[in-house]
This record gives sequence, structure tokens and C-alpha cells, in this order.
Amino acid sequence: MAGNASERVVLLTALTALAPVSWGTTYLVTTEFLPPGIPLLSGVIRVLPAGLLLLLITRTLPRGHWWWRSAVLGTLNIGAFNALLFVAAYRIPGGVAATLTSVQPLLVVGIAFLLLGERPTRWRLGWGLAGVVGVGLMVLRGQVSFDLVGVLAGLAAAASMAAGIVLTKRWGRPPGTGTMAFTGWQLTASGLLLAPLALAAEGLPPVPDAAALGGYAWLTLVGTALAYVLWFQGLGRLPVTAVSFLPLLSPAVAAALGWLVLDQSLTPLQGVGFGLCLLSIAAAQFSPDAARSLVRRSPAAPRPPRNARTPGRK
Repeated sequence: MAGNASERVVLLTALTALAPVSWGTTYLVTTEFLPPGIPLLSGVIRVLPAGLLLLLITRTLPRGHWWWRSAVLGTLNIGAFNALLFVAAYRIPGGVAATLTSVQPLLVVGIAFLLLGERPTRWRLGWGLAGVVGVGLMVLRGQVSFDLVGVLAGLAAAASMAAGIVLTKRWGRPPGTGTMAFTGWQLTASGLLLAPLALAAEGLPPVPDAAALGGYAWLTLVGTALAYVLWFQGLGRLPVTAVSFLPLLSPAVAAALGWLVLDQSLTPLQGVGFGLCLLSIAAAQFSPDAARSLVRRSPAAPRPPRNARTPGRK
């Protein structure tokens, strides 16, 4: 029974990890297929249709206090997070923005202690710091410039999603409501929040060509609708501080795709950062005792019996 439970946790963690893996394709799709200069509008086109599609499939609307709770969660998890991330990306280098948002697991540990009573452990705090270092080694390149507004926006984006993760865990979802409907509420709320901001800042989007339509279809159906369903399903069942490390996969995937598809260079130092990032994600899924037990159970070469004779000897 214990083995089956462990296998289910591993499977659920792997499925949940597919969400940040798909988010890691956003940079490649945006730069190669989408029209430039409309990041907020692209966010609306990505999020709002996905939310409406899930509402159409489930035909379930919030009731009572879940109207405002869905708006709050959608704002923190998706709407405000993306808006602040775009502000940071415009004012500071993308590598700096990615490094700032990678502090999210550390923020989740602190907020979870305040709202859920989960005491922070040195194990996860240490791996959280390791994850920040790993992301920094991967994405920081050349001379780094700092802009106070951009830095604050990057940190606020990390805090927004961290608060959304913990509140999602604390509030759960209404009894009898499936993950798809719950996700649809949040995506729709975040899309309605971003739409007026995007229109005011960027105007109407240009008519998309075939490549842009394909890019938007990928981001809407896979990178948003499917990804957030998997994300909120895992967040509801797995430890919140462990799940909070999985978004570190996004910059790792983005760096790997840049190397594989865009022929971007990957230095040895970036390779070290890539490995450190993956190691911190994997280690954070275990408690220290579970990690030590896993190491002890790792297969070792069998020892011969004490009295066994060496071949050729009498």
C-alpha cells in the first residue's frame, strides 16, 4: 500500500511538472511566432479564451463567496503575476527578471508558515537558495543593469504567485467542483483583469498570420488550459512548499530550448546552473529523512559471502 501511495505521488508530481515545462516554451513561441510589441495583449489572447473554453466545457459558474475568491486567485496566480512580469521584462534584462521570480519558493515557505502554519525547514530553505543560484547561473549573461521599478516588479510578480499558491491551498475548491471548472474561473477572471490594461497600453492587436495563430493555439490550449488544470490539480493534492519549486523548470526548459532550437550558446557555467536548478527541484520534493532513506535504498554491488572461496584457490 505504501509503495502504491509513493508511486501515485511521483506520478502526480510528474503530471504537475508538465505545467511549468509547457510555460518554459513561452519564450521560444513568443519570439519565433507571435507579433512583437504586444506582450499584454498576447497574455489576454492566451488566457481569456482558455478560461472561456473551460467554462463552456464544464458549464459551471462560481457561487457565493467563490465569485470574489476566484477573482482574487486568478489575479494573484495569473493576472497580476503576468502583468508585473511584463513590466519587469521591459525594464530589466530577462535574465534578471527570471532570477528575481525564482525566489518564489522562498516566499511560499514564509507565506505558508503565516497562513497554513507549515514551519519552514532548513532543507527547503537551503534548496530554495540553491534554486535561485542555479537560475542565476543559467540566465544571467554579460553586464547586468538594474532598474528599481523593474526589480520591484520582478519581486512583486514572485510574491503574487507565491501568495496565490498558498491561498489556493488554504481555500481549496468548493465541494463537487472539478479542477477544470476551478481553473476556468481563475483564467477567465485574470483575462478580464488584463484585457482593459492591455487595450489601454497597446491598442488593438494586429491581424495574426498563420504562424501567430499556431503559436497562440499552442499557448492557449496546451500552455494555459491544459497546463493550469494540471497545475491546480497537483497543488490541491501535493505539499505546497514542494510544488512551489516546480516553476523553476520554466527557465530551465527555456534555456534548453534556446540551446537546442535557437542555437544559443550554453557555457559550462550555465550547464552547472542547469544541473543545480534541476537538483534543487528534485531534492525539494522530499523531506531530509525521505532523501536519506532513498539514498540508503539505492542498489549497491552485492558482496560475496564471508566464507566464499576465490576462484582458483583451494
